Amino acid sequence: MPRNRRFSHTNPLHLDVFQSVARFEAEVVAMTAAFLGSKEKSSGGQICGNMTSGGTESIILAVKSSRDYMKAKKGISSPEMIIPESAHSAYDKAAQYFNIKLWRVPVNKEFQADVKAIKRYINRNTVLIVGSAPGFPHGIIDPIEELGELASSYGICLHVDLCLGGFVLPFARRLGYPIPPFDFSIKGVTSASVDVHKYGLAPKGTSVVLYRNHDIRKHQFVAVTEWSGGLYVSPTIAGSRPGGLIAGAWAAMMSLGEEGYLQNTRQIMDVSKRIQKGIKEIPELFIVGRPDMTIVALGSDVLDIFEVNDIMSSKGWHLNALQRPNSIHICVTLQHVPAVEDFLGDLRESVKTVKENPGPINGGLAPIYGAAGRIPDRSMVQDLLVNYMDGTC
Repeated sequence: MPRNRRFSHTNPLHLDVFQSVARFEAEVVAMTAAFLGSKEKSSGGQICGNMTSGGTESIILAVKSSRDYMKAKKGISSPEMIIPESAHSAYDKAAQYFNIKLWRVPVNKEFQADVKAIKRYINRNTVLIVGSAPGFPHGIIDPIEELGELASSYGICLHVDLCLGGFVLPFARRLGYPIPPFDFSIKGVTSASVDVHKYGLAPKGTSVVLYRNHDIRKHQFVAVTEWSGGLYVSPTIAGSRPGGLIAGAWAAMMSLGEEGYLQNTRQIMDVSKRIQKGIKEIPELFIVGRPDMTIVALGSDVLDIFEVNDIMSSKGWHLNALQRPNSIHICVTLQHVPAVEDFLGDLRESVKTVKENPGPINGGLAPIYGAAGRIPDRSMVQDLLVNYMDGTC
């Protein structure tokens, strides 16, 4: 990472000193926006944004900006936002940080955001609704076009979480995959979050938050005029930011280019389809919904899927445990391209092992996930999580 080392001392907080890093950030934002409809006439031609430390910060900033924009526009002082239950937990974090009432709405039978259900929760205090492309749990794209129409009709904000899909979906569409609309070409989309450190293959700690125009983005900034340390203004949550990571993101995007991302997408989308086919050939398993991208969630009506996950973990595979329904998912990356048959073989063996010898393995997490899912008092589960974190960090 020679470029990262070269810029490891830089800090874009000081724009006048580290002008090259500021230019790198502007170019990363512009290139990312171009993938997501900024050049389309329907986008309005003002797409703008900033780099952040990751998807969580991008989402938090979008929520903060939406809250303050709607306060300025409509005078909303008791803000509320509505999200599908598949939306990322960063929205919960933002709601706690910024004192926003959060409504989490069940998804529909296709595991997508239920537009009709979301509409029922909209009231005079609603500042924001949310869609994902795709959602983290099941890799399914929400009906962004319908959500955009809903947001436009009520004059509220719509954030699209593209943290996973931003560097895949534009290229999957070019390759002919049936990708539904998801970007700023849709009327009503006011902001989006895109992780460069995922499928953009940039260093960890690099994401982008985008806005439809500068009027919305201005509410992201914090300006301080009465500090004895001088006049201060900062675009993101962090004041000082690592210029080396910004330079690394710029270098990754320039190195790969559109052709590189297109080739990567071709490979991982093909592997995703092969994995889905392999799962369908295992009678004890089912795929959750219809994945649109490279995240494939699987469950079982006859086995404890978390026990299957423990066996897979013992074989070196690290899958995410999910709930509602109980399931696990694989997020396909380039590392899986040469190992897809190994994965499917180990999955078949793990299912066979659990079927023949049901029950948790020593050190496995299946009992924890199973018990957590059965506890009706969710505040108790929340306390368990907080105490676990308090004892481990």
